[in-house]
Amino acid sequence: MKYYSTNGKSPFATLEQAVVKGLASDKGLFMPDRIKKLPQEFYDNIENLSFQEIAYQVADAFFGEDVPADTLKQIVYDTLSFDVPAVPVKENIYSLELFHGPTLAFKDVGARFMARLLGYFIRKQGQQQVNVLVATSGDTGSAVANGFLGVEGIHVYVLYPKGKVSPIQECQFTTLGQNITALEIDGVFDDCQALVKNAFMDADLNAHMKLTSANSINVARFLPQAFYYFYAYAQLKKLGKADQMVVCVPSGNFGNICSALFGKKMGLPIKRFIAANNANDIFYNYLKTGKYTPKPSVQTLANAMDVGDPSNFARIYDLYHKNHAAICADISGATYTDEQIAQTLRECKQETGYVCDPHGACGYQALKDGLLPGEVGVFLETAHPAKFKGVVDEILGTDIEIPAKLQAFMKGTKQSLSLSKDFADFKQFLLKE
Repeated sequence: MKYYSTNGKSPFATLEQAVVKGLASDKGLFMPDRIKKLPQEFYDNIENLSFQEIAYQVADAFFGEDVPADTLKQIVYDTLSFDVPAVPVKENIYSLELFHGPTLAFKDVGARFMARLLGYFIRKQGQQQVNVLVATSGDTGSAVANGFLGVEGIHVYVLYPKGKVSPIQECQFTTLGQNITALEIDGVFDDCQALVKNAFMDADLNAHMKLTSANSINVARFLPQAFYYFYAYAQLKKLGKADQMVVCVPSGNFGNICSALFGKKMGLPIKRFIAANNANDIFYNYLKTGKYTPKPSVQTLANAMDVGDPSNFARIYDLYHKNHAAICADISGATYTDEQIAQTLRECKQETGYVCDPHGACGYQALKDGLLPGEVGVFLETAHPAKFKGVVDEILGTDIEIPAKLQAFMKGTKQSLSLSKDFADFKQFLLKE
């Protein structure tokens, strides 16, 4: 399969080129040149398939032309070594718990898949070391760092905004060492993302080292996230509740909901989607006005969604042929202040006993506010609430138990380097590497 740029000025790329380069030469994002519909018999029988079986068929539609079947199956099965259960929270609202992987966040799926696929291409070509640049507002950094930890031929640089990720999240990527370098940037997430994008466009850096990205701008990171939407549908179908299924996605850089929209284009019978935002309401305003107006991000309780210029908007815009009405037909929006997020956390626990993280709380509230009669809603619980222990405990008056996986990270020693948000400083650092 060939991949084109959303900016339309780069030549078509192979899957291998798209994964290894990350970003097209014209600064656009890679898109597959076609999206294959899965056969009806797949959907007729989906409730009888395992998560891995479902995911392999979805992966084959995207990657099967470029990766041998046995290799692709191994990558999928290795990636999905944990469950993603749809858990009932209240009548007709389910939480899709995406926090059962190694770093307790949804990004374990895309990061682990990409690490394995990139490793396959490196071994296949006998290439020089590949350097992965990843900007994070929280969970991306930990998922990517742990997904690539110890992978031969790959070095990862994690850029994160100083003081703007939770302490537990920070532990998950600053204590690893080995082939992981954590860079603490004096700025916000958008500054980190700009540094990564500018690095890809810098001729000196690209002559000095082979660069790629593990943010959701990379096709190998965001496409595998479609897997769990198919699995969510299978779980609700088994319960007889999938006929009017609505999925609510807490959204920051919009890679997650973008992968869901690809699933819908493949025939996944989800009725509609809700993109839940915090105070960073750029996409919400686009839905209302038809005008996309990026602005500096603001810090909120749901820090992984603190994005003022979501990269994957370009993919959604391209997927729907720049048609605002078509986008609005499939996606509605919701936006919540910190005060509303805190109130939702309290009400959800009081009414149902379920503890959300701040991002999941946005999704849960959007379903409560937006479900129509007869619809069944699934919101994405994107990370374990213990990853935001300080915030959640203060709001709920609780003492959330920290899972053993997280405790292990917290015992390590922080090993991060401080940099300004100035690209010249970042460039000089990389040129010395």
